[in-house]
Amino acid sequence: MQGSVRKMKTKYEAGKQVQYWLPLGTEEISLNDRIGKPFKIEFKQAISCVNCDRAIKKTFAQGYCYPCFSQLAACDRCIVKPELCHFANGTCREPEWGEANCMTSHTVYLANSSALKVGITRGVEPVYRWIDQGATQGLAIRRVATRLESGQVEVALKDYVADKTNWRKMLQGLAEPRELGADRDEILGQYADKSGGVELAGDALDGESPVEIEYPVAEYPTKIVSHNFDKKPVFEGTLNGIKGQYLILDTGVVSVRKYGGYHLELS
Repeated sequence: MQGSVRKMKTKYEAGKQVQYWLPLGTEEISLNDRIGKPFKIEFKQAISCVNCDRAIKKTFAQGYCYPCFSQLAACDRCIVKPELCHFANGTCREPEWGEANCMTSHTVYLANSSALKVGITRGVEPVYRWIDQGATQGLAIRRVATRLESGQVEVALKDYVADKTNWRKMLQGLAEPRELGADRDEILGQYADKSGGVELAGDALDGESPVEIEYPVAEYPTKIVSHNFDKKPVFEGTLNGIKGQYLILDTGVVSVRKYGGYHLELS
């Protein structure tokens, strides 16, 4: 089985382990039943842009060729820093894309991955964003109308809670369980005390309940060894688990998302 790889697809059901599929070309390969078994992926020395499919030698922003990276709104700096969204200024690279993806409801959340963090995601079902980050708990705390507003809320709360995941720590085991409702109340209380009366954008989601997420991991690594397909085409060993967008083998870990567009063979 081989083809151009995309980020792993997932399915969440409360009380069950996350289900994973690896997209290779036109195939979607179920991975959960491969835990504990020999696993081998080989880079076939070919890369295609995930947008235009042209053959390229290196990727930008997780799978794009340089022209697409330079032109697509999905690759603009404001995707990484939503507080810099410039749609309202009339300078969006693709106004129709911006209208559909940025001028729409976003959720601000707390997640427990390597530790407590604040983040944002488009739409009203953030659980799949939490899964991509390897979070074991998540709680939606605010709903806003646009991506810009979500970024502004995130920036306002960054003084009181981290906005990054330590991916190495996330892959070494389960984060210490937290009372996310209490964390929310404490963070918002700290903000209210120091904001001078400036209200956060959007609506509070005080009635939301925390979500618990379980990953298909039989054994976590004690030492993180990250595989690089550009330096070593073959990655093989026993598949010990999957968490976030990482495959965890007894020989190392690899971020599938990092290698979007790479032509891989699975055996």
